[in-house]
Amino acid sequence: MFYLSEDLFFPSVHLAHSSGIIGIGGDLSPERLQLAYKSGIFPWFEDAEPITWWSPNPRMVLFLDELIVSKSMRNILNRNIFKVTFNQNFREVISNCQNVKRDGQNGTWITNDMIEAYCKLHELGIAKSVEVWQDDILVGGLYGVDLGHVFCGESMFSLVSNASKVAFIALVNQLKKENYKLLDCQVYNSHLESLGCREIEREEFMAILKNSI
Repeated sequence: MFYLSEDLFFPSVHLAHSSGIIGIGGDLSPERLQLAYKSGIFPWFEDAEPITWWSPNPRMVLFLDELIVSKSMRNILNRNIFKVTFNQNFREVISNCQNVKRDGQNGTWITNDMIEAYCKLHELGIAKSVEVWQDDILVGGLYGVDLGHVFCGESMFSLVSNASKVAFIALVNQLKKENYKLLDCQVYNSHLESLGCREIEREEFMAILKNSI
């Protein structure tokens, strides 16, 4: 585990602790965040904690052709209950990701500083959002960091059933159209697995990342 200074530097991910932690400290400047994602690293910490940087092994990803859309979800999509947009209200999406309560979680890792940092990345065209609307009300969405041919998903939210799934499916379909290679989902959870995501070795993830940016 490395303690980061003001220098714009990350160690090799192969030096990460078995927990996935690669470093502590540094800042959330646009330059450091861009370097982190291009290096297979992302920040993950809570308020009152130091900035903590991760590169887990294994890594949860979606190979785009492996997306699973259930029959019930196809029916929902075909009914056109929701409208989907891209990059129309990034700040509201990330703010909802911060505020929506999730089962089994006491708080959020999306701090106010994180919101401001990713909004700066959005202004630079690097962080992007998907919005899901119902009756002109934002009811779901997701955001992440776009590296060109790999999209690094960060968080998603739903205010009504299935809205985040709609956002996820819309993102994957758009990435396929643009010939992206991978959707990075960082760490395992059963919801992502139900959508077709799976864990791969960090070494494989890094090889794909290196050949994509």
